[in-house]
Amino acid sequence: MEFFNPNSNVNFMGIRRWTVSLSLILFLASIVSLSTRGLNLALDFTGGTLVEVVYAQPTEQAAVSAALAKIGMEKAVVQRFDAQNYAIRLSPKEVTDLAAAVHADARAEDGSNLDTRNSQVADNLLKALGADGQQVTKKHSEYVGPQVGSDLAWGGLVAVVVVLVGIMIYIMMRFELKFAIATVVTELHDVVLTLGFFSLTGMEFDLAVLAAILAVDGYSVNDTIVVFDRVRELFKTTRNLAPVEVLNKAVNSTLSRTIMTSLATALTVLALFLFGGPTLKGFSTALLIGIVVGTLSSIFFANPLLLWLGVTKQDLMPKAKDEAELARRP
Repeated sequence: MEFFNPNSNVNFMGIRRWTVSLSLILFLASIVSLSTRGLNLALDFTGGTLVEVVYAQPTEQAAVSAALAKIGMEKAVVQRFDAQNYAIRLSPKEVTDLAAAVHADARAEDGSNLDTRNSQVADNLLKALGADGQQVTKKHSEYVGPQVGSDLAWGGLVAVVVVLVGIMIYIMMRFELKFAIATVVTELHDVVLTLGFFSLTGMEFDLAVLAAILAVDGYSVNDTIVVFDRVRELFKTTRNLAPVEVLNKAVNSTLSRTIMTSLATALTVLALFLFGGPTLKGFSTALLIGIVVGTLSSIFFANPLLLWLGVTKQDLMPKAKDEAELARRP
């Protein structure tokens, strides 16, 4: 099934100056936003208090959130296990506001004070959740310090770096150094633009979003490799085409596959966005942004970058043995 004729000749490379310029503008805007505004880190990274509660009767998640909103806890994260079991996560500021009787300054970090504060938070939450006559009991409560979040953030950064290095080594072995550089730069472009979206919109950045960022990284490289594989094939099978013509033809011949794959993936993620609830909203949003950015970059950014790096047919052709021997002679 083909949405686009693989033998078409749309001049994508003809507008490369405009598309690359737009990509660079968005990239720089994302960097500036991340440097100035940063990310709205969720409790996974900032620390806070987790309270697990059990309702005597089945209760909707919306009712739990509404009960918390009445006491000013609109930003509390409510996670539903089943119709009666819920986990409620509160930021340090919300904990301080809710446990007004407990001093939560930087000096009150010993174990007994944390226990007292958690107990106060849980008691106030239970009063709020049971204000409409519901019977609610505490199952578990604990404090998560910011050091845990710092460790998670560092682990996520290390994971991204390891992925980039591994992909670059693989592409150098399968293709050539110029292809590896273009792929890694395209990946960085896609990841930074996705992070920039979260920075500009102020959406919460939690572990689920971090997982989506890593998935975007993999999706981006897969889309780019499909096009680059076609570029390599055309370089080896054509004789008189200039590099810009080869790259243009490669994009045209893989365009139908690119659009179909992106559309099928986006529809699946859209279902998560619409029906997954608040818990999966950040995760699905990051994937949707990543799919759009990754698809467009594989068409309008990766190939112009490869052309700028000066890829030619000779880069992919094996050297003759005698030529190699002559090169080694003094």
